[in-house]
Amino acid sequence: MTTKKQEYYLVEEVAQKLRVSNMTIYRYIKASKLQAHKIGKEFRIKISDFDKFIDSVRSK
Repeated sequence: MTTKKQEYYLVEEVAQKLRVSNMTIYRYIKASKLQAHKIGKEFRIKISDFDKFIDSVRSK
């Protein structure tokens, strides 16, 4: 049996990783600081986009 690697994080997962509120993540998305894709009613953040966001924050 093969397992498919997760490609996206939920907003809640990103918020937990960064220790901020979900609303903060939504603000980052709205301000185009964090790229996200809307799938149905939920935003999903690609793991690669999350990694880029972290790198950009660390380099400041």
